[in-house]
Amino acid sequence: MATRIPSLNWLRVFEAAARTESFARAAAQLNMSAAAVSQQVKALETQLGTPLFYRHAHAVTLTEAGRAYLPSVQQSLLMLETATTGLFGESREQRLFVQSVLLFAHGVLARGVPGFQAAHPQVNLALSTGNMAADFANRFTDLQIVFGNPALFSTESDELLREVLYPMAPPDVAAQITAPQELVQFPLIEVSTHRASWVQLFEHLRLPHGQARYFFADNSLMAAELAAQGAGIALARAPASDAAMKAAGLVPCLPGVTVPGQEAYHLIYPDRGALRPAARLFRDWLLDYMRSV
Repeated sequence: MATRIPSLNWLRVFEAAARTESFARAAAQLNMSAAAVSQQVKALETQLGTPLFYRHAHAVTLTEAGRAYLPSVQQSLLMLETATTGLFGESREQRLFVQSVLLFAHGVLARGVPGFQAAHPQVNLALSTGNMAADFANRFTDLQIVFGNPALFSTESDELLREVLYPMAPPDVAAQITAPQELVQFPLIEVSTHRASWVQLFEHLRLPHGQARYFFADNSLMAAELAAQGAGIALARAPASDAAMKAAGLVPCLPGVTVPGQEAYHLIYPDRGALRPAARLFRDWLLDYMRSV
């Protein structure tokens, strides 16, 4: 019976295109032409009998079948790379897959990753983001950065960062608010995927909030931009949200009114002793970097 296992080169091309969400960027990484990448992806889709990507004008995104297939492809390629390194010596590059909550990646990791890359040029870092718990399930990664109870995600973890909550708005709106109870006079932008909420702030301040009007967004970057455009007041989750709030031109509504968050960001992994060398390097670097945040 003919094998259903696709060409290894097709799988390498698929993984690069999925990771970069672009045939052109995948081509640059693989030293190929974009046309060759497209051709090999098409050959893989033909063999599998299903589309793996939606094609857009300047990007590609995974279909449901592609999203389901990617973790197995990544893990298989990584296992082959690890076995080759173990048997035949160190490879020139070490692939490392890290997944992070979007807000932490944007507001904390982005500032530090260039330093990690400069210190460890042999590590080829692939950083992806997510918001919902489902985004962190059934996906192959070496390390993940999550918010909330780490035991819900993995067996071992390191606490990285706690947060402070306070209201943010454009300067003209913030100037109208002189007391915490006046917040409910404005729409409040709630991030539906984040565990800390406006209710937590009101309860900590012992303020009634039954009349509050909520506008929902699915991440803090969008909440900051919505606030900048006049849709309502955003909730800062400092320091991870500092970059987004500053970029949106928002200022604290009530300077000095802050509420400590109840949960934290954690680095998680199944077994510290089983971490690959590149993952150990990243963990050690991240724990050291967090002392300066």
